[in-house]
Amino acid sequence: MENLLDLNGKVGLITGAGQGVGRQIALHFAAHQAKGVVVNDYYLERAEAVVKEIEKAGGRAFAIQGDVTDYDSVESMVKRAEDHFGQSIDLLVNNAGNAGAQPELEQRGIPFWESDPKSWDVRLGVNLMGVLNCCRAAIPGMVENQRGRIITIISDAGRVGEPDPMVVYSAAKAGASGLMRALAKSLGRYNITANSVSIGATRTPRTEANFENQERMKKMLKKYVIRRVGEPNDVANMVLFLASDASSWITGQTYPVNGGYSFNQ
Repeated sequence: MENLLDLNGKVGLITGAGQGVGRQIALHFAAHQAKGVVVNDYYLERAEAVVKEIEKAGGRAFAIQGDVTDYDSVESMVKRAEDHFGQSIDLLVNNAGNAGAQPELEQRGIPFWESDPKSWDVRLGVNLMGVLNCCRAAIPGMVENQRGRIITIISDAGRVGEPDPMVVYSAAKAGASGLMRALAKSLGRYNITANSVSIGATRTPRTEANFENQERMKKMLKKYVIRRVGEPNDVANMVLFLASDASSWITGQTYPVNGGYSFNQ
């Protein structure tokens, strides 16, 4: 029988894919018959390392440095990817997130109502504007080809809300999820789907330090029905499903991949 999870020669672009969840999504795509995987990261050397992994396993990949908060950078990235693989992007995964490339610019340790509005750009830029930029650049090719998948990684902060220091982050992720629902209604007629994957506490190089304190971990995991931290594979499995033909009649949805966190509140 045909494997519905095979990507059948499609080209996928994953933002922020130089490590963690994005890296694993890129590896999943390459292992499931993608024609090519575009590995984006703000730091080119990280993207190039993932490309080497994919090529070593027999896949095809292309590393591109790019800042998702800069539309000109995103437009150039999409054009270079299309030129490299000779076709438009079929699968867009908006994975770049957190505080972006310059987390030191974010104000922490003070309540939202005392924060400098300029500091909000750190979270809004990558988690909301970055998604808008990537969608704007990639959708025209999908519309022309009458096919496509857009998948945005959000956070449970955008679904249930989290207090300081995550107020702006919560708003940005909620906005990105709302964008997917809106685009789903606009793009369905072109055979393009748009969905979100909402993740809970997931082990990545950036979050590893948060899990070193055993007492803190024990307290945190009480909020999770499945008593463990998420792994990049957990998220990549869901993204692969949404990118594949197995999900062809699913759009405008948000899928929690969070060990049961959000319904256990």
